[in-house]
Amino acid sequence: MKRIIALFIAVLSVVCLFSSTQIAAAETELDILSKSGLLMDYASGEVLYEKDAKEHLPVASMVKMMTILLALEEYESGNVLLDSPITTTENASGMGGSQVFIDPYVEYRFEDLLKSVIIASANDASVALAEYFSGTEKNFVAKMNKRAKELGMTDTNYVNCTGLPSPEQYSCAKDSAIVMREILKHEIYHNYSSIWLDELVHPSGRKTELTNTNRLIRYYNGCDGGKTGSTNEAGCCLTASASRDGMRLISVIVGAQNSKMRFNESSALLNYGFNNFENKVLVNCNEALSSAKIEKGKSEVCNLYAAECYSTIVKKGDNSSFEVVVDAPEKIYAPLKAGEKVGKVLVTRDGNVVKEIDVVTKEDVSHISYFDSIKNVVAGW
Repeated sequence: MKRIIALFIAVLSVVCLFSSTQIAAAETELDILSKSGLLMDYASGEVLYEKDAKEHLPVASMVKMMTILLALEEYESGNVLLDSPITTTENASGMGGSQVFIDPYVEYRFEDLLKSVIIASANDASVALAEYFSGTEKNFVAKMNKRAKELGMTDTNYVNCTGLPSPEQYSCAKDSAIVMREILKHEIYHNYSSIWLDELVHPSGRKTELTNTNRLIRYYNGCDGGKTGSTNEAGCCLTASASRDGMRLISVIVGAQNSKMRFNESSALLNYGFNNFENKVLVNCNEALSSAKIEKGKSEVCNLYAAECYSTIVKKGDNSSFEVVVDAPEKIYAPLKAGEKVGKVLVTRDGNVVKEIDVVTKEDVSHISYFDSIKNVVAGW
């Protein structure tokens, strides 16, 4: 028989983030002059501010965020190692725009090309990675568009892996935030994203200085990642991420009139988020929710946990009711494997379910053997 255990009912400061009145209020507080802008909470993916966030616009080198993401996923899938040699082509080395001046027909380490893209927004290194993973840049672009659809980026079309101008290539502020949110999940990205100055040592011994194009990593407290973009068609663009007091935010600026504006307006978005919002952990998957008696098991009691943590963004000063309820059994029957579902956690806001999480065991629950039963009887005597 199951019991409903109300863990807590808390009145929290919460904003209805998708309400048009809330967004209108935000727009009066923020004076964004760029063509498009967006502020997103990393943990929940909720939008805290937006201005024309789905408008199709050129985003220049912010296109490389998808190039970076696919490279990171190839690495974590074991398809490439940091020291894997990548032979460059004349096509890659001949890319214009921002570059690290790679030589053709020589071998560079995967790590060196990756950090050249992340830090210095190198077009030549981007194409070298694309050709390595897919044979041609065209084939790699097909993968970029496929991955974009998988992530729900409905307002993006890639034509190249660099962001060099093309009439058919576009994205938007919201999709830029989505791909950055995915990049931030990869720990290896953070090894390079906050580096201000570095150098690329070419196979010949020649050196190229790498300077991070995102000034906020040096001048904005908590900023540790992002991607710039700048062309005549796109204007000045920036996707940036910063973390403070356990809360991470992602800001996007598209179509600023100049570089100073993109950094100032991105800072304004981040300031608005950190000054007005905070994350609240509603379900902690690292703490036991309840315990259950074990029938026919080697142990007598087993702790039960949420399968995942859950937090939400809340705005200071607004009220909304959250209720977290655990629906779990008083008894469980052995055997059970670690991670096996035995119940569920429901998180509701104002009576509406906003999240459902499985309740699981974290350890195997073994069935008691006949010999173990006899030992227990003897121990009882």
